[in-house]
Amino acid sequence: MFYVTTPIYYVNDEPHIGHAYTTLTADALARWHRLLGEETLFLTGTDEHGLKVQRAAAANGITPQEQADRFAVRFVEAWRGLGISHDDFIRTTEPRHHRAVQRLLQACYDRGDIELGRYEGLYSVADEAYVTADEAPELERQGRQVIRMEEENYFFRLSRYEQALLDWYEAHPGFVQPEIRRNEAVGFIRQGLKDFSISRTSIDWGIPLPWDQRHVTYVWFDALTNYLTAAGYGSGDPAFPVRWAGARHLIGKDILRFHCVYWPAMLLSAGLEPPQAVHVHGFLLVGGEKMSKTRLNQIAPASLVETFGVDGFRYHFLADQRFGPDGEFTFEGMVARYNADLANNLGNLMARVAAVVASKCGGMGPAPSPRSPLAEAAARAYEEAAAAWGRVAPSEALEAAWRLIREANAYLEANEPWKMEPGRQVEAVLGDALEVLRLVALLASPAVPGAAAEVWSRLGLAGAPEEQRLPAAAAWGGYPGGLPVRKGPPLFPRLSA
Repeated sequence: MFYVTTPIYYVNDEPHIGHAYTTLTADALARWHRLLGEETLFLTGTDEHGLKVQRAAAANGITPQEQADRFAVRFVEAWRGLGISHDDFIRTTEPRHHRAVQRLLQACYDRGDIELGRYEGLYSVADEAYVTADEAPELERQGRQVIRMEEENYFFRLSRYEQALLDWYEAHPGFVQPEIRRNEAVGFIRQGLKDFSISRTSIDWGIPLPWDQRHVTYVWFDALTNYLTAAGYGSGDPAFPVRWAGARHLIGKDILRFHCVYWPAMLLSAGLEPPQAVHVHGFLLVGGEKMSKTRLNQIAPASLVETFGVDGFRYHFLADQRFGPDGEFTFEGMVARYNADLANNLGNLMARVAAVVASKCGGMGPAPSPRSPLAEAAARAYEEAAAAWGRVAPSEALEAAWRLIREANAYLEANEPWKMEPGRQVEAVLGDALEVLRLVALLASPAVPGAAAEVWSRLGLAGAPEEQRLPAAAAWGGYPGGLPVRKGPPLFPRLSA
């Protein structure tokens, strides 16, 4: 079972390319694992409780539920526009989620890990987080309101789990990836853990604690539990253990502490194992800065799709941004990547092969040669792509596929089939190129599903790339020959800078 999740996005936020980057990565991973024939669950959704939603609803003269309903649809529409293939879109206002949260809370409470206390200190409204006096000035400089709070809270006794977490990390060295983020989490634990508040009495827009209805649960106990909810926790679903055993979270580095320290401690307290892995990526920077409303540097996905198309958008953020370190977005860089990889390489290969098949083979595609010089390159491309997807490195997986495209284009340049007379020699060269296009359609389909399906169709193949199963479908020689090869408009028309 392969179960991949994105963070759930705060319902008051506007979907931007930072959200899209994480979601696209999860989508591509899910598509790859479906190609492998694995049972796959891909989850995304929205986080809909908290003080910000309650305040925004009051300002708009509507209920918090109406506020959540009004804004959650923005994420639904954004992901539909990018061809996101999620199996489940969770909203934390759903009854199934309330049941799961209350079950997890009760399990931790019964373990003796939740106790009543009192909080006095500072709270960042924008981050839905308690902050220290040292952190407050920087948050306020960024325009993030910090207020003083004093109220009765229930606390999760995180301090009891220092050694248990260190033991878990030692026994599961691949739990947090990349290693720099694992070391960051372990370092945080070794500094000493403090208990954290899990409830509020000053607001009522949230999930009540099952043993004390005066309190609603704090955002992290609510939001993090969504991963369990979608796997079937609290529903009596017998498939829950299998789904949860395959769980992998994709997150940004700014929420590492909550996912890599708080979350595994909460799960251990409740008698559950932490997820299989947490894959952490850096920020997508614009002008050297993280995107935020206060800096007015957020970019909506739809604004780029207008220029680059859905597949052009998807390809750029999967191929141009390495998963792990911070990445820098520029419009000029996106144009350059689009023209080089999509228009000049993939698009040109499809166009020239279809044109020569039409002129030399009467439009019928010949079969590839079993001993083609491209066969070894194709096998190597599959092996490298499969390994890269396995370690959550989409840019490396796509580089392997595009290296094969470049080798096929070089092969055509060296043999110049457009200058050959019709016959076995030209058929061998074109058959090899058609087989490369078939394989590339498979390898590229997690990133550019629309273009991959179009290549598949133009080759005369039945079905679609996502219906094939790897690794069998990646074996050289799968193109049968004798199929009509269709010409068409450019897959990716060149763009001017």
